[in-house]
Amino acid sequence: MPNVLVTGGAGYIGSHCCKELSVQGFNPIIIDNLIYGYRENVKWGEFLYGDIGDIDLLNKCFQENEITAVIHFAAFAYVGESVTDPMKYYENNVRSTINLLQSMIKNNIQFIIFSSSCSTYGVPENIPIEETHSQNPINPYGRTKYIIEQMLKDYARAYDLKFLSLRYFNAAGADPEGEIGENHVPETHLIPLVLDVALGKRETIHVFGTDYPTHDGTCIRDYIHVTDLSKAHIAALKYLLNGGRSGVYNLGNGSGYSVLEVIKTVEKVTGRQIPVINAPRRNGDPPILIASNKKASKELAWAPEIPELDEIVRTAWEWHKKIK
Repeated sequence: MPNVLVTGGAGYIGSHCCKELSVQGFNPIIIDNLIYGYRENVKWGEFLYGDIGDIDLLNKCFQENEITAVIHFAAFAYVGESVTDPMKYYENNVRSTINLLQSMIKNNIQFIIFSSSCSTYGVPENIPIEETHSQNPINPYGRTKYIIEQMLKDYARAYDLKFLSLRYFNAAGADPEGEIGENHVPETHLIPLVLDVALGKRETIHVFGTDYPTHDGTCIRDYIHVTDLSKAHIAALKYLLNGGRSGVYNLGNGSGYSVLEVIKTVEKVTGRQIPVINAPRRNGDPPILIASNKKASKELAWAPEIPELDEIVRTAWEWHKKIK
């Protein structure tokens, strides 16, 4: 079983990816500082407690394990916090990635899959968004992801590094078998927030903006099931290991749902009414974000297997009931 180092593998997406790695014949080795991850999420592979800012830890890991490739999730990812404390984001997201790449090169590790974001595009000019769309991130979080993408291109030219940057849209849902799921503190994602209302943990859900140029006036987003996202990482890894070229790929469903549609779907799945409070728009929220996933479909032979919003919400609901 080839060893794959997974940074941030105790987090939401990272832990689901570790399960899929194990299912598909890889051995994940997880490094996580557990600031936002959970030790109980590490059910597949080996766990090393620590921070990728610790280059000695990275060198020790690479020297003591025959690592085939790296999947790099570890990052801070709260957009609002990145605006109020950008230093935290540049230090953690960018500086720690520099350490990771330095250690990879020193120890002759050639392959890396990078967890990037659709936030590198900024406010879209065209929908659906293709990988060739201009990148103009509008917050420090998005800029850290953009900077790392540029670093990877430079390192690939200079050091023969092979990389894929995967630009996520809205990860959602939970493991269909109920072993792991989404549990952020603080929680900012729409689906778990609405499910908290259904569970009685919150009284209402705020809808930020009802006057957008969409069919019901609320923002539209592309939700991709976390298991589909995980399978895309394994497809990307196999692509690189089989001689594929470095590059970037969008990971989304290729379709979108509005905030009100998500709320109505939660009501349908849970059988519970969700009280809504309409609130003003938030700065920087584009009306519509939908991915074109044609490139990933064609080149990685990947396609979402759980594209329906009802099923995405259902898996999340089953998980949230377990952790109530």
